[in-house]
Amino acid sequence: MSEVADSATRMPAEWEPHEATWLAYPHSRSDWPGKLSAVRWAFAEFVRLLSGRERVRLLVRNAREAERARSVLGRSGADPDRVELHLATTDRSWLRDTGPTFVFREGRLHAVCWAFNAWGRYANWQADRSVGRYVANSSGASVLEPKVNGRIVVMEGGAIEGNGRGTILTTEQCLLGNRRQARNPGLSRDAIERVLGNSLGATNVLWLGRGIAGDDTGGHVDTLARFVGRNRVAAIVETDRRDENYAALQDNLRRLRAMRDERGQALEVIELPMPRPLWFDGCRLPASYANFYVANGTVLVPTFNDPNDKAALRILRECFPDREVLGVHCVDIALGLGTLHCLAQQQPRSPERSRGG
Repeated sequence: MSEVADSATRMPAEWEPHEATWLAYPHSRSDWPGKLSAVRWAFAEFVRLLSGRERVRLLVRNAREAERARSVLGRSGADPDRVELHLATTDRSWLRDTGPTFVFREGRLHAVCWAFNAWGRYANWQADRSVGRYVANSSGASVLEPKVNGRIVVMEGGAIEGNGRGTILTTEQCLLGNRRQARNPGLSRDAIERVLGNSLGATNVLWLGRGIAGDDTGGHVDTLARFVGRNRVAAIVETDRRDENYAALQDNLRRLRAMRDERGQALEVIELPMPRPLWFDGCRLPASYANFYVANGTVLVPTFNDPNDKAALRILRECFPDREVLGVHCVDIALGLGTLHCLAQQQPRSPERSRGG
């Protein structure tokens, strides 16, 4: 479990300096039936808070949507000088999964562009499959396409979580054990770990079990456990034994407490509560405080009009004492089966720019 050398490939931690955050303007009525207008205002609040801290690069499908986005963002108080609009066609707005995973290789910015198959669940993914390359090219990053047997590996950003030093968290349900939503049929655990090592610089891959109820991605880790330091992980727990998430989250908690980072040091596990079950039209939504997003100087946390909102914010303020930790109302956004982290993809600042201030 050796550390990643400075000249090797490295996936930066989310808390490292950002050049920008990439987002896509919400437009899918099937993701937010009857709620799209409310979602756009909640999204605008997210952009407002982000634009106060860093540049936002927003994908819009056409000139008409660009004008609508400018109006909504302007009325919401977003900083217009820090919001760039980019014309690019998308199927959905989940940039964490359709955008590239940025890495540093030999000190230069590269973008790992995975294949995308809409989580093996939906038919409309053709436009989203081009998003990674668009973002990479617009960022000036060199494109990397991980391949096995000549085929680009299917992966999403929400399936992986890194500490910036070679340790990556993922789940067996998502990458190994979900036949109904298969990403890479026949690809073994060892083969996936080699892909993560070659493309992201992973030297230490840690496997959790299952994801939470209502998650249409089939077990993404970014609603379960997130690094808040090199060997510190915030993990959601369910205290109600009758809840359908209880057993799976207890199993993940046991695994985390037995895990070690790339140096062989035990992980410090910080427990985050779950909100009460959130339902819409008879379907449970994957509401989780672990879906927070770390930006320059701030941490933005999804909240759900729940008694545990305050507890989650307090815990994350203790985890990030040098950042402003703020809640963003996400009851409407969660109807689309994701929240803040699912929407955002960070573009890290290059080492040269970081050294130059």
